[in-house]
Amino acid sequence: MDAGQYAEWVACFERAAARRVADGDPDWDSGADLDGAVVRSGQRFQLGESGDGANLASKAGRDRDGSYCAAVRLFIADEQDHARLLAALLAAAGAPVISRHWSDAVFVRLRRALGLRLELMVLFVAEFIALTYYRAFRDGAEAPLAVQVAARILADEERHVRFHSQRLRAALAEFAPLTRLAVCWAWQLLMVGTACVVVIDHGAALRRFGVPRRRFAAQVITGFAAAVTSIRRGRTGSASRPSSEPRADQSGTRDRDPAITRTEELLPAGVAGDQIAVTAERPS
Repeated sequence: MDAGQYAEWVACFERAAARRVADGDPDWDSGADLDGAVVRSGQRFQLGESGDGANLASKAGRDRDGSYCAAVRLFIADEQDHARLLAALLAAAGAPVISRHWSDAVFVRLRRALGLRLELMVLFVAEFIALTYYRAFRDGAEAPLAVQVAARILADEERHVRFHSQRLRAALAEFAPLTRLAVCWAWQLLMVGTACVVVIDHGAALRRFGVPRRRFAAQVITGFAAAVTSIRRGRTGSASRPSSEPRADQSGTRDRDPAITRTEELLPAGVAGDQIAVTAERPS
């Protein structure tokens, strides 16, 4: 990827940030009645989103293309905003944030021990799981405030998966074909193990969203396998309607936050139609 394409991602993240400012925050004073399992799950995801990203930014700063580092810093700012939104949602539900959890500690240590390429591969696993989780959260949460928060975060996660997939295609292209294949198999095994941990740790919340553990794990693992195959082959699947688009509910009305932006509107030129497919149908 050339420098211009990374510069376009910088502009993409900046457009998304500007749109968030223009839209403003949800009405936190409306409160949110969240089930205890959803609260505990949200606390763990909030902790995972709350890192300062200094280690990743430092590694990205060694890249010869300064615009890539700038895009990574804006990605980190997105993640920190997700932590802020989740903290505010928890506060609206009368719940605190947490300062530590074993799964977050393990994940952070694993990422920090790796170089940029391998850290991005681990991060991509987390982003892909988050994509599926927030989709389930948006479609299954009952509190309107929770639906709005999940939908806003989901729109960002879709961009994040596309952004990292572009960088990872270039990174994996540096390997010989057999080495690349072996690396991708190991990558998928990491996802299988991580998905198992997530469904055990967040299974009760997923049930509240109407998504059984087994279905969530299957959706994540099969979707990730397809994404890895596209990245390994240096091409992408077609992008379908972004799941950040408001979806009709059972009564025929639209989602409860009309300010949520279609992901396609904010992507760099040429990305919307030639990127990895990151949407999936709502689990039935």
